[in-house]
Formats: sequence, structure tokens, C-alpha cells
Amino acid sequence: MKLRKIVLASALVATGASAFLAGNAFAQAKEQFIPVLSYRTGPYAPNGVPWANGYVDYIKLTNARGGINGVKFSFEECETGYDTARSVECYERLKSKGASFVQPLSTGATFAITEKAPADKIPVVTVGYGRSESADGTVFKWNFPLAGTYWVAADAIMQAIAKKEGGFDKLKGKKISLVYHDSPFGKEPIPLLQERAAMHGFTLTLLPVTAPGVEQKATWLQVRQNKPDYVVLWGWGVMNSTAIKEAQATGYPREKMYGVWWAGAEPDVKDVAEGAKGYNAVAMQHGAEPQSKVVKDVLALVHDKGHGTGPKEEVGQVLYMRGAMSAMLAIEGVRAAQERFGKGKVMTGEQVRWGLENLNLTQPKLDALGFAGVMRPISTSCVDHMGASWARIHTWDGKGWKFTSDWLQGDEQIIKPLVKSTAAKYAAEKKLTPRTSADCQS
Repeated sequence: MKLRKIVLASALVATGASAFLAGNAFAQAKEQFIPVLSYRTGPYAPNGVPWANGYVDYIKLTNARGGINGVKFSFEECETGYDTARSVECYERLKSKGASFVQPLSTGATFAITEKAPADKIPVVTVGYGRSESADGTVFKWNFPLAGTYWVAADAIMQAIAKKEGGFDKLKGKKISLVYHDSPFGKEPIPLLQERAAMHGFTLTLLPVTAPGVEQKATWLQVRQNKPDYVVLWGWGVMNSTAIKEAQATGYPREKMYGVWWAGAEPDVKDVAEGAKGYNAVAMQHGAEPQSKVVKDVLALVHDKGHGTGPKEEVGQVLYMRGAMSAMLAIEGVRAAQERFGKGKVMTGEQVRWGLENLNLTQPKLDALGFAGVMRPISTSCVDHMGASWARIHTWDGKGWKFTSDWLQGDEQIIKPLVKSTAAKYAAEKKLTPRTSADCQS
């Protein structure tokens, strides 16, 4: 009798253990996994940290809202230090956990991971950065430079400069210097700027800065000697504040400086404060948005519950918003995938790729997500993996960023041919056959 009780007890324990394991496996299976490639250490940490905080907080907000049709998200951060090799290592380590998508947060890492994504069937999402030619979805099936590329950003800057001068025809004979991070990221705007220079007759001077960019005296000596009419700053991290300080020291007017959107956030100007007054930067879709509904939701549902990732006071700042927007766009790709492949189900990377290629974020949808007044609609397709090409200019007034332009749209007559020719060259080099309309329907 005693032996029978022991056997029954053992059976019940085994059954309970099996049920627990099955339940745990089911719980895990009901979670959509997101790898978070971030850099919270090193020379780029002051800029990388607020982006990562916004990114992670939006994942937490999505879960607090109930997930996507009941499917919640898990995530794991991996420190890259903004190093391409370490970024690839992080990608390789986390992809086996069922990555829904990956956001490299580095153009160099994007170039490397682009080569791996087709075999791994993991979408590469680069919101406002990465390879500009990857907007061509017929060649870059797995890349999604959502909300704009560096060619859009560079074109918006040139439109703003032309407007200040009274039209593009007034740029003839002008001098523009590009002070850029000497990396794949920094070199991205060069083809667009060269195209504009040829069209409008201004002289473009290229001034590379060795990473991380703490030593720029020789660069700004050239600026002082050349006396350009405008300086376009394509920097990241400490390079940006250093450039602004050097401009101040050499007497170069900050109002004649225009930065890429990675050179237009609070960490870039706060140490210079009044000395940076008048400095401009392009803002693709968003700027600082402390009054937006998504910020209020994050504060109420994440930070007030004790789950905030970083300091409360940074919520709504420029880079924080960029991280939140980046997470939102990719997560909406999961929602779009569920609409086709099954609501309440965990999507594979291949299914999420379809969702990202069929995004249709109308203004009412964005408003419902809390992005009213922050963003314009985004709609992707098989051919167009970017979905929108809108930007604005915001200017530092000594205390905060304020929008100083209307919405600017990248000139498709210049950008589209550049995208097509560069993507075609890539396809030829890699021996890829671009997708056709028939392929897109399948």
C-alpha cells in the first residue's frame, strides 16, 4: 500500500512537472522575441543610452497595453559598443532565440548583417539610417529603412539651405563643407550631396573626421580657411558637441550649421547650451515630443509602475523618441503580419518581413498609438521599403529644440534614380535577380 502511494505521488509529481514545463513552453511560445542591440558603454554611450531606453520602454508599453492581440514581447539586450564586429556577434547569439527582426543601430553593422539576413530569414529594420539604396525592396527583400534614409535627410537639409538663400538657383557659386564621421555612416550622404552640387553649381568640400571625433582642430582650421557658406555636420556621439565647440572657438556661425538627425539631440548641445544657439539639424518625422500621448502613456503605464528603463526626465526627448518610434514601427510590422497569418499567434521572421512590407500606418492608426502630431503616415510595398520621406528642421534655441521649418519631402526625382542605380549595382555584384511584380504577389 505504501509502495502504491509512493508510485502515485511520483506520477502526480511527474504529471505536474510535465504540465509546468508544457505551460512554461506555451508561455514562451506565446511571446514574440526582440533582440536589442544597444550601446550603453564607450564614446557613443551618451547618445546610445537614451535611444535604447526609449526602445525598451516602448516594448514594455506594448506589453502593458496587452501586447498585439494578446501576444506579448520578450527581449534581450546585447552590448555592442557601436562596434561592427561586436554587433554581428550579438546578432549571431540572439538570432537563435527566434528573432522577430533586428535593428542594428549602426550603418556598419547594417552592411554586415544585410549579407546574413536572407539566409537567416530575419528582417533588418533601420529607421532613418542604414543603406539608403535598401529602400528598393525588389533588391533588398529583407531590409527596411523605414521613415526615411540618409539621402532623404541630406536632401531635406539642402532644401532648407536653398530656402534660406532664396532658391536652389541661388546656390550657384556657394561653398558647402561636409564634416563627416569617417565610417560607412558618415559617407552615406556623399552621393546625394554630389548630385545636388552638380545640379546647382555649388562647391562641395569633404572633411572626414576620425572616430570617435574628439580631435577636430585640423578640420575646423580648414573650415576657417575655406570659409564655406554652410557646414553640414554628419556626426554621432562626442563628435557633435566637439564640432559645435570648435565652430564656436573659430567663430563659425552656428546658424549656418545643419546636422544629420544623429547630430540633433540633447546630448549634442547641452554642454554648449547658449554657445550652440542657432544650430540646426534635420528631424525625420519626430523631434522632442514631451506632450505627446505616447509619452504620457509611457509615464503612466511604465514609469509610474516602477518599470521605467532610464530616468523619467528623458522621456520625450529627441533620442528617446527615436528609440520609441523605432520599436513602434517594427512592432506594427508584427501586427500587420498577424492580420494575414493569424491574430494571437507568434510570427516567424519571414511572416514579420511580409508585415513590414505591407505596413499601412494611417494617421488615425498613428493617433491611436499615441503618435498624433509626431509622425506622418507610413505605407510600404514590395517596391518601397522606406514608406515615407518626410522631415523637418529643428533649431536649438539655447534651452531646447524647436521646429523651424514646415514638412520637407525628399525629392524623388533625385533620390529614386540614385536608389535604383545603386541597388542595381549591388544586385549585379551579388548576382541577385530583382523581384518582379509577379514575385511580389506571391
